[in-house]
Amino acid sequence: MSFLIGRKVKMDQIWDEDGKVIPVTVVQAGPVTVTQVKTQEKDGYQSFQVGYDSSIKKINKAMAGHLSASGGKDLGKFRFLREFKPNNLEVNYTIGDKIDISAFNKGDKIKISGYEKGRGFQGVVKRHGFHGGPKTHGQKNRHRAPGSLGATAPQRVVKGKKMAGRMGNEKVTIKTEIVETDKEKGFLLIKGPVPGNKKNILLIQKIN
Repeated sequence: MSFLIGRKVKMDQIWDEDGKVIPVTVVQAGPVTVTQVKTQEKDGYQSFQVGYDSSIKKINKAMAGHLSASGGKDLGKFRFLREFKPNNLEVNYTIGDKIDISAFNKGDKIKISGYEKGRGFQGVVKRHGFHGGPKTHGQKNRHRAPGSLGATAPQRVVKGKKMAGRMGNEKVTIKTEIVETDKEKGFLLIKGPVPGNKKNILLIQKIN
C-alpha cells in the first residue's frame, strides 16, 4: 500500500496511443515522511501519520513536542500532518521512512481526497438542482424560489429539508487512476478532475 500528500497544480489534457484526448489533473506529489505509527494494541486502530511540505521555517511547540515524541529522531519540520489507514495490515513502515512518487505507476487505481471549492451561500437551484418555478405570465420573483416547505399538519419544517444555505468546502473522496507519472519533476497526471482549487492539499492512496 502506498500513499502520498500532494498539491493540485492545474488541469491539462494529453493524448493516448489512439489519439483520444484524456483530461488530466497535474498534482505535485510528495515526498512524505512517516512521523508516527499507530497500532491496534496501543491506539485502538492501525494507521500511519506522515508529514508533508518541509519548506516551513518555524513550527509551534505543540508540533515540535509531537515530532520529538515520535521516536526522538530528527524528522524535520512539516507544514502538514495527515493520517492514512492501510488497506493491507501487513504493510510495515517505521518512523523516518520516506515515501515518494516512485511508489506509484501508470495505470494504478487510486482514491484521492480533498476539500471541494467553497461556493458561499447559494439558493436551491444551484445547491440542490431544483427546477424553479413556472416561467409564465403572472409569475413575479418566483423563478428560483424553493416553493412549499411542507404541509400544514406538522406546523414545522422537517429535518433534512433541502433549502438554501452554505455550499461546498466539504471533504470529497473520488476513485480514479494515474494516467502518467513524471518522476523527475514529481508530478502525477490523474485522470479527470480532483476536488478543490489550485494549490489545494490532496491525500492520495493506492487501491489494492
